[in-house]
Amino acid sequence: MTCKECGKNIGRSEQEASYDVLGVPLCTRHLKLIKRIILNNNTPLEAIQLYYALRAKGAQPMLEWWDGNKSVDIAFSRVKLNIEIDTDYNLITHEQALKDLEESMHSFKNGFTTVRIPHLTVKYYLDDTVQNILDIISSLKTNIKVI
Repeated sequence: MTCKECGKNIGRSEQEASYDVLGVPLCTRHLKLIKRIILNNNTPLEAIQLYYALRAKGAQPMLEWWDGNKSVDIAFSRVKLNIEIDTDYNLITHEQALKDLEESMHSFKNGFTTVRIPHLTVKYYLDDTVQNILDIISSLKTNIKVI
């Protein structure tokens, strides 16, 4: 098995340690880096899994990208797409809904599209989620070329 970040061959113990924590095979060095990102940004595990699944399909996502107002779980700056993984969507209050709408409005004013994805979608339908995001990226690229 190889590290999904650097391509280095990793042993069974490294692979198991990484899978137990993230569900993604990473070398010890990159496992520590991703753990630090999770701690510093409160990044959902599903965002990490989606990030690596998108990379495996040839996309070039950025993990925990600063958009000028806040850190975005996953971003594609070339097509101005921000992806947020919602872990508390079933517990949403009207205050949180307004806050989310306001954040989307700020992103939109800066030319970015924000897509919010429930964490269960990534957890149970990862391949479908990846394909839908790739289709969104393709559509955004087409729109950029038209303009």
